[in-house]
Amino acid sequence: MADTTNFSLRIDNDLKKQSEVLFAELGMNLTTAINVFLRQAVRDGGFPFKVRLDVPNKRTVAAMEEAIALIADKNKKKYSVEEALQELKK
Repeated sequence: MADTTNFSLRIDNDLKKQSEVLFAELGMNLTTAINVFLRQAVRDGGFPFKVRLDVPNKRTVAAMEEAIALIADKNKKKYSVEEALQELKK
């Protein structure tokens, strides 16, 4: 039998329950799933998936670029919040 140790961590109750359901469907318990993650991290020399800051998707980037273009367009009417709400009510 492998030399083992206890490992304790705090985790959100809902996340734990959802994880247990998921891993049970995959035929393992949470302890086994965590061991799989740790073994893969050791093999990869880091996280076994991309860890990155949130980056806007293409649709969001396109909307941001459109907003910037509209702001820069001197021919477009500019609205205050109140004016915009009035226009939406029409």
